[in-house]
Amino acid sequence: MELWQEMLRQSVDSGKDLVDRFGFDKELADRLNKLFHIRINPYYLSLIRYPGDPIWLQCIPDAVELEDRNAPEDPLNEDADSPVPSITHRYPDRALFLVTSQCSMYCRFCTRKRKVSDSTKINAKWIQQGLDYIAAHPEIRDIVLSGGDPLMVTDYVLERILSSLREIPHVEIIRLGTKMPCVLPQRITPKLVKMLKKYHPIYVNTHFNHPWECTPEAEKACALLADAGCPVGNQAVLMKGVNDDPDVMLELHRKLLKMRVRPYYIYQADLTKGTNHFRTPVRKGLEIMDKLRGHTSGLAVPYYVIDAPGGGGKIPLLPQYVLGRNGKDIILRNFKYEIYTYPDVEEEQPEPQLVVETKYRRRRRLTEKKVVPNEPVKRELEPVGK
Repeated sequence: MELWQEMLRQSVDSGKDLVDRFGFDKELADRLNKLFHIRINPYYLSLIRYPGDPIWLQCIPDAVELEDRNAPEDPLNEDADSPVPSITHRYPDRALFLVTSQCSMYCRFCTRKRKVSDSTKINAKWIQQGLDYIAAHPEIRDIVLSGGDPLMVTDYVLERILSSLREIPHVEIIRLGTKMPCVLPQRITPKLVKMLKKYHPIYVNTHFNHPWECTPEAEKACALLADAGCPVGNQAVLMKGVNDDPDVMLELHRKLLKMRVRPYYIYQADLTKGTNHFRTPVRKGLEIMDKLRGHTSGLAVPYYVIDAPGGGGKIPLLPQYVLGRNGKDIILRNFKYEIYTYPDVEEEQPEPQLVVETKYRRRRRLTEKKVVPNEPVKRELEPVGK
C-alpha cells in the first residue's frame, strides 16, 4: 500500500469523527454526513489554522447546508448531456469522462454532490460504455477525465483507461481534472508521472483556492508533473470567506506561477444544493479581475467565468474596459483608470460591379432568317439561368 492510500485510511469520514474531533452535535453531524459524505484526509486537515478559516470552510460541514433545500442538484444540467452514464458531451469536440465517484477530500462546495462519494454512480461497465461512445464519435478530440478525482484509481487502472483512449485515433488531448496536488500531494509520485509520460499530450487541471494550500508538498507534486511534461493549470472557485478578496487571489496566483501552475479559470460558484452560502456577488469577481489585470503578470490572470445554469457552458466576464465611441475613436480605460482613445479602422466597401456583366451572357439568336455573308450577326441578352 502506498503512502497516499494509508493516509486516506486515516481520514475524518463519519459523523462520529465530527463529534469526536470537532465537538459537533451528534444528530447534526449525522444529518450533514447523510446530506453529503464527509472525507478529510490528514494532510489537508493539517492545513487548518483555526476554526472557520479558509481551509476549514472548504472541508468541514456547516449546518447552513441543511437550509439550502430548494436549489437544484444538477444546476449545469450535465445529466441531460449524458448519452451514457460516464460521459457528458456538451461541447462539439470534447467530452467529460467520469471514471470514479471518489475523492481524497470531499469539498463542501462540490458541484457534483449528486454523484461524488456514491460508489453506485460509476462502475467498470459504465467506464467501458464511455470508451465505446468516444470511439464511435470522431468529432471528439479532447477528453477530460474527472469524477470524483481520476487519481483516486490506482496507477494500473488509470493506465488501462489512458491506453484505451490512446488507441482511439481521433483522441488528440487528454486532460486530468484532479485536486490531488492541492489536497493530497503525496498521490503524485515518480511512478505515477513516469507512467503518464507514455501517453502524452496529457494536461493537468488542478484546483487551488487559497494561498495556504501552496505548501512545499504541493510544490513538489506540481514539479513532478511539470518535469514529466504535463502542463498544469489551475481552476479556482470564487467563494465567500475563502478567497473573495482581491489581495488573496493575487497572492494565490503569484504563488501558483512560482510552482509552475498556470492560472486558468476563476469560476463563479454554482447554484448546487447545499452550497449557496459560498456564493458571492458577480461584482466581486469583476473587482478581483480588475485587481489582477495590469497589477501582475498576464500569466497570473485567469478567465473569470460563469458556468451558465441549465447547461449553457462557460461564459467569460470582464471588467468594462471599452467605455464608448467618439466618431471613429474607441474610448478605453486602462488598469489605472486612465482614459485613452484608439482610432478604429473602417472597413472598405467593395466597389459595385456592372449588373449586365455579372447576370447576363450573350447568346446567338436562332432564327429562320439566313445569315447574309459579311452581315453582322444580331445578338440579344439572355438571363444566365436559362
